[in-house]
Amino acid sequence: MSAFSSIALDRLNEAQRRAVCFGAADGAGRFRSGPLLVIAGAGTGKTATLAHRVAHLVTQGVDPMRILLLTFSRRAAQEMTRRAEQLLMQAFAAGTARPPTVRLPWAGTFHSIGARLLRQLAPRIGLDASFGILDRGDAADLIDVIRFERGLSTKERRFPRKDTCLAIYSHRVNTGWPLERVLKEQFPWCVDCADDLRGLFRDYVARKQANGVLDYDDLLLWWQIAMNDAALAREVGARFDHVLVDEFQDTNALQAGILAAIKPGGDGLTVVGDDAQSIYSFRAADVANILDFPRRFDPPAQSITLELNYRSVQPVLDASNALIAEAERGHRKTLRAQRGDGARPQLVTVADEREQSNWVADRILRHREAGVPLKRQAVLFRSNHHSDALEVELARRNIPFVKHGGLRFLEAAHIKDMLSVLRWAEHPRNGIAAFRALQLMSGFGPAHARRCLDHLSHQADPAAPSSFLAALASFMPPRAAREQWHGFVELMTQLLDSRARWPAQMTPLREWYQPLLELRHDDATVRAADLDMLQAVAGDFATRERFLTELTLDPPQASGDLSDGALQDEDYLILSTVHSAKGQEWDAVYVLNVTDGNFPNEYATARRESVDEERRLLYVAMTRSRDALYLLEPQRWYVTQQARYGPTYVHAARSRFLSRPVLACFDRVAPDSDERALPGAAECVEGAVQRQPTPGQKPPAGAADAVPAVEARLAVDVAGRLRDMW
Repeated sequence: MSAFSSIALDRLNEAQRRAVCFGAADGAGRFRSGPLLVIAGAGTGKTATLAHRVAHLVTQGVDPMRILLLTFSRRAAQEMTRRAEQLLMQAFAAGTARPPTVRLPWAGTFHSIGARLLRQLAPRIGLDASFGILDRGDAADLIDVIRFERGLSTKERRFPRKDTCLAIYSHRVNTGWPLERVLKEQFPWCVDCADDLRGLFRDYVARKQANGVLDYDDLLLWWQIAMNDAALAREVGARFDHVLVDEFQDTNALQAGILAAIKPGGDGLTVVGDDAQSIYSFRAADVANILDFPRRFDPPAQSITLELNYRSVQPVLDASNALIAEAERGHRKTLRAQRGDGARPQLVTVADEREQSNWVADRILRHREAGVPLKRQAVLFRSNHHSDALEVELARRNIPFVKHGGLRFLEAAHIKDMLSVLRWAEHPRNGIAAFRALQLMSGFGPAHARRCLDHLSHQADPAAPSSFLAALASFMPPRAAREQWHGFVELMTQLLDSRARWPAQMTPLREWYQPLLELRHDDATVRAADLDMLQAVAGDFATRERFLTELTLDPPQASGDLSDGALQDEDYLILSTVHSAKGQEWDAVYVLNVTDGNFPNEYATARRESVDEERRLLYVAMTRSRDALYLLEPQRWYVTQQARYGPTYVHAARSRFLSRPVLACFDRVAPDSDERALPGAAECVEGAVQRQPTPGQKPPAGAADAVPAVEARLAVDVAGRLRDMW
């Protein structure tokens, strides 16, 4: 046994070791393996297993340059690489002849790796190697321009807005379904718009190609279509002896097709994931990819299941196991707690959302006093607006919180402004970035911006920086922009200088933009802090192209993601949608509104597949908890549509997912129960009072008058829930 094996592998359980060591040396001494599926249950050490496998492959003589590691976030790829390097350093210190570090140049997201390969293959697939990449906001704006040009914004019948059009396009591309099926199953109110949408998307594709840009989905689509050429597919597949895929349950049809093309026999292909955590069908993820993976090869792929959970106590896992066991289809697993026994989870019945907010806030503070920091507690919810009432209550009690699932950092106007200039400099044909960059200056409206772009198209060769700059300098800007124009031309000269170093180019850009920031925004000081962080992040990338590509494909969710919490309170609660909480864990977890209509969402009940995914969504929420788990079920919802009668209410139905076997795993409590202890902070709740909601129960006297304004805003809002679907 090698030094690496004796040090690192002994830390793994038996199933993890089998996954890490799967394969053997061939007759030439090269380490080979067939297709492997690792079913990694929640909290079973998936990241550690993948990192150990990468390190093990290197110790067996596999060249790190020939390992392709595909993840769903840049941060995940960095963490895998960091852990693998650390393992190899430990092996080296123990006397192995292997080098102390490993670099995985082909570790990244599907989209990031796709962008790199497409730039290399560009001349052979009719693509400009310097293509720009549109983020989601820019792509939607381009669709909106074409939507207006085609007269679709003035039709007598309602036509979908730009974001819906982009969602339809994206779903069509990533599923491979015909447009009619996408509309019928996902956007039924748009079925009559099929012909107009097809024309819109045709023009959208043409406009992207004319501007030399790809959108987020194109990075997979171009890659997948390129792999339809057998010679190209063999060439790309031959680059990599081993391909490892993280979160395989989240792959879509395009990603599965790419893997099948480059590794048709499954040689060296290892995929890791958990079908029970497949919750992204709205992004076109297909759970069938992981469910059917073993049968796609002959002989079938080897399957190894990780069931030893290192996160949660056993009662939390018992409830989670009972919930997922009722799914109609899946790779069966029973999670076992390495940490042993603990407090039973609680199903808390409350009168309404106001009482739910009060109870959760009380319990959060009690856990805090018992030694559980706010950062180790999280409130999870199905839809973003479900936390509105709680946010008001938290503010009243001076409980700081951070909410995940809101405005993304790159959607802020001042950030998009800076990036538009960089994108135009990186790719002078990118008319979309140019259109925004030009309008930053005084006097430049859409008409003058279009006039400038027309001038450049006739006078400049975008492939020749000197020609482009000469044409830019010869343009006559509007009178109000003439003082700023000279500075802008000088800035572009610096950005297009091949001798300019990165990230030093950020300094002249920042100096040019600062006066515009102060002119355009009243809160310029606050926004300047965001630009400081953007400039600091730029230093993490070797080139401008990598910076723009990675920031577009894997953006931070908020400015706080870049500041590492430096600007936050010393302690703060986490509020998050369940989708945004995947992959996280907390000591205490509160799940709001666990009632039918929310879990499962009322719009997901028409199809069996959708109900199955809603079950998995609740499973993901429950398995985020280490010690204490609370499911909250309000008994009624206040509605105010008929204001002349005053606020009224409707009764909530118990979630269909809370069957008898699942309920048997919970303690049933109500707010006035004699709760003498805190699960996860002290001993388990003893003698919790069980109380069932009374059918037809009326609110106490004065309850309607006592409902604050926020409750009226939180009434069951059909239009709002429709927006949440898309």
